[in-house]
Amino acid sequence: MTQAGDTFQEQTKYTRGAIPGGRLDWASRPELYKRYPDARRLALPKTPGAAAGMLHDALARRRSIRRFAPAPLTAEQLSYLLWAATGISRRHGGYDFRTAPSAGALYPIETYLSVQNVEQIAPGLYHYAITDHALELLFEGDHSAAVARAALDQDMCARAAAVFIWTAIFERSKWKYGQRAYRYIYLDAGHIAENLALAAAGLNLAACHVAAFYDDEVSALLNLDGKTESTIYMTAVGVGA
Repeated sequence: MTQAGDTFQEQTKYTRGAIPGGRLDWASRPELYKRYPDARRLALPKTPGAAAGMLHDALARRRSIRRFAPAPLTAEQLSYLLWAATGISRRHGGYDFRTAPSAGALYPIETYLSVQNVEQIAPGLYHYAITDHALELLFEGDHSAAVARAALDQDMCARAAAVFIWTAIFERSKWKYGQRAYRYIYLDAGHIAENLALAAAGLNLAACHVAAFYDDEVSALLNLDGKTESTIYMTAVGVGA
């Protein structure tokens, strides 16, 4: 039996020099909004705005920002972003519950970080040790240029103060869900990334999600095999220019 999820993951990777190209056919672009013109329409009340508190403010200000100032993040800001994205929010009944949901509470997503301009934290590639809310140094030094090259040569990743790199350990979800696990893994990564985006907006920081990258180049940076654990998503974060 063909393993559809495994095949999809492998055959949709980007490899340098082998990315599908071509011009967009704008005339055939699908409509952005779906409407039912014959349906009875009910106008909704205005959104609660300020009454909804800080979440409303973060939602209203969240957008993809690709220009970063050469200013550092503070260690406290980075700490909060990591916790908000996927940290432990509470412990109960022997389980660690996190800020982002996960199918089956299996948490297949791992968080890595390219620290590039953060006060009190030396540049390097780190792994987020969630249970201890700590960073584990994997490789010392400034890897910003290499991260940008791996991210389809997007210079913004070199200018960001930090780049979050999310990988998946597929077997954590496949153990329970088989090939359907891939659907849940991608959803899990999206939940985490949106948490980060809203937390960044709440701190008046700039963030931009990155799904376009050379999969194996990112995996090589982190010394991953790209099979049992592979890159799923990235986010560049910094002070907006």
